[in-house]
Amino acid sequence: MELRDFYAGKTLLVTGGAGSIGSEIVRKVIEYEPKVVRVLDNNETGLLELDQELRSENLRLFVGDIRDIQRCKRAVENVDIVFHAAALKHVHLCEYNPFEAVKTNVLGTQNIIEVAMAEEVEKLITISTDKATNPTNVMGATKLLAERLTISANFYKGKRRSIFSCVRFGNVMSSRGSVIPLFKKQIKSGGPVTVTDPNMTRFIMSISEAVTFILRCAEMSKGAEIFILKMPAIKIMDLAEVLIDELAPKNGYDPGKMKIEFIGGRPGEKLYEELLSENEAMRSYENNGVLVVTPEPVFRKYLKKKLHEPKKYASNNTPPLAKEEIKKILAEVGLLDILSQPF
Repeated sequence: MELRDFYAGKTLLVTGGAGSIGSEIVRKVIEYEPKVVRVLDNNETGLLELDQELRSENLRLFVGDIRDIQRCKRAVENVDIVFHAAALKHVHLCEYNPFEAVKTNVLGTQNIIEVAMAEEVEKLITISTDKATNPTNVMGATKLLAERLTISANFYKGKRRSIFSCVRFGNVMSSRGSVIPLFKKQIKSGGPVTVTDPNMTRFIMSISEAVTFILRCAEMSKGAEIFILKMPAIKIMDLAEVLIDELAPKNGYDPGKMKIEFIGGRPGEKLYEELLSENEAMRSYENNGVLVVTPEPVFRKYLKKKLHEPKKYASNNTPPLAKEEIKKILAEVGLLDILSQPF
């Protein structure tokens, strides 16, 4: 089914819709002529800016917080599909504010699930992160719980029609919290460019790729899946060097003289990320470049056999892109053009 056919005429809700991913979901899905797109966010200014940008009669702006279940109830009334993107996402901030991370990422997700279930929405898609796989920090642990709550809702809902699934992916280039804007600022100032560790690796994708993937997974979902897009991995050191080579001359600096400073990891930060654990690999299958993780009972009942080798999918066991490949990806998604504009 074409995405336009799937979304046309539906009422949609995007939580965290003023954020990097949420706002791009709104921009993209509104092209498919839904009946209404509701946007719930506690960022009043972000909502106003989105409204001024899109100027759509089909846009409804809800100032509110997913921690407030009464506000969630009003936002979800008569909604067909919920994209749950609201979350606290910065690892080191969650380390120092763990109770707040739980209130938003866990209890807020519970609120959205409960009201979606009560309203019998057609589908709810929770946007997750590779940091939920074998988490070593508060942010990852709370997002893992958000995933578990979402998947378990399929068994908790009784005879209600709603289905609940997750989408999990790695670092989204130039989103809030991405290292690229930081490198840009440091290069503009003449350095040094700060890198956590020369061996740090990450999965990467563009915002456009992430959102297209989310919208497609919502159309494909049958309930209880975690969808994972196979993504390229990079060394953060290589990314820094590519940006220095490209941007330093445009800002009047010699790339060869710009220093890179290794600063060590911040609290909770991992040296590499994992998109698929070994345990998950034993109950997953691959479909056109998408890994689909299912709960054990679902896997046994419907799939009946192991379709994927029990091997974790991590950024340190995925061959990293060469620098020329990184440069090509940055150019293709327009990041080099954006970053090289006058500051």
